Amino acid sequence: MSDVTAVNNLVDKYHLLKSEIGKLIVGQDEAVKFTLLSIFCGGHSLLIGVPGLAKTLLVNTVSDVLGLNFKRIQFTPDLMPSDILGSEILDENRQFKFIKGPIFSNIILADEINRTPPKTQAALLEAMQERSVTISGTHYKLELPFFVLATQNPIEQEGTYPLPEAQLDRFMFSINLEYPTFSEEVQVVKNTTSTLTQDINSVLSGQEIIDIQNLIRKIPVTDNVIEYAVSLVGKTRPKSKEATEMVKSYLDWGAGPRASQNLILAAKAYAAISGKYSPDIEDVKFVAIPILSHRIVKNYKAEAEGISISNIIKSLL
Repeated sequence: MSDVTAVNNLVDKYHLLKSEIGKLIVGQDEAVKFTLLSIFCGGHSLLIGVPGLAKTLLVNTVSDVLGLNFKRIQFTPDLMPSDILGSEILDENRQFKFIKGPIFSNIILADEINRTPPKTQAALLEAMQERSVTISGTHYKLELPFFVLATQNPIEQEGTYPLPEAQLDRFMFSINLEYPTFSEEVQVVKNTTSTLTQDINSVLSGQEIIDIQNLIRKIPVTDNVIEYAVSLVGKTRPKSKEATEMVKSYLDWGAGPRASQNLILAAKAYAAISGKYSPDIEDVKFVAIPILSHRIVKNYKAEAEGISISNIIKSLL
C-alpha cells in the first residue's frame, strides 16, 4: 500500500475514532484531538483539569477504542516504585520470581501524578523515555505501543509534589480540559442519569497504531517549516538573541530541543489527519500551545500581572 493511500485511510480511521469516542465523551473536542495525535506520534500526554471533566473516562474510552491493554495507577503519597514496576518474591521453590506491575501494559493512566513523591515519579521516567524498566539489575522491555496518559488536578496544591521540569519535558502534550458549555452539560446529565448504555467498538489494533506511527515519521517536511518550528522554540528562551521583549520580561526559562522535535512530529500527524501529505506552518501553529505550555516557566512578574503562558506563546506565533 502506498503512503498516499495510507494517509487517506488514516483520515477515515481518525473520523471513525472520533465518532466512537463521541458516544461517551460529550464536547472536549480539542482534548480528544490532542490525545489521539499524541498516540499517533508515540508521545505521552498530561491532562490538566478540575475534577469531574471526564479526564479518566477519556483515557478509558481511548483504550477501549484502540483495543489495547489498559491499567490505571492511582498515585498517592505512600505509593512506592515497586507498586508501579513490580517486585520480586520468593516462590515455593525458594527462587526469586518477578511479578510484573501495572506498568506492563499498553496504555497507563497515571491518575493525579502530582500526588506522589519524586522517587515514585522518577520510576515512571525510565519507562516513558526508554520504553523499558530495570528491576534488580534485570532489564525488561515494555510491550509496544506504550503510552502514559497522566492527569493532574490544578486546584488542590496542598499535599502535592509538582512534577520536575525534566519529567514534564517527557510529555509531548499538556492538554487543558475546559468546563463544558451549557448545552454540552445538559447532554452529559441526560446521558449519565438514565439507563442508556453505549457500546464502544474497537477501531484500531496495536500493530495498526505502530504502522501509523511509522507512517507519520515518513511524511516529508520542507525546510522552511522545520526552521519556523526551531525559531519559534528559540524565541521562548529569554537569553537567546531571538527572544522578544515579552519573553525577556515574563519568562524565567524557555523550551528545549525536545519541543522542536515534538512540534514537527505533531504537525506531521495533524497534517495527516487533515488529509494533507506534508505539514505547513499553520499546522505547527495549531499544535504550539499544548506542546510549549508545560515547557516554559513564568517568572514572578508574569504571575503578578496575570499574564498567562498561552498569551506569551500566542504573541510569538
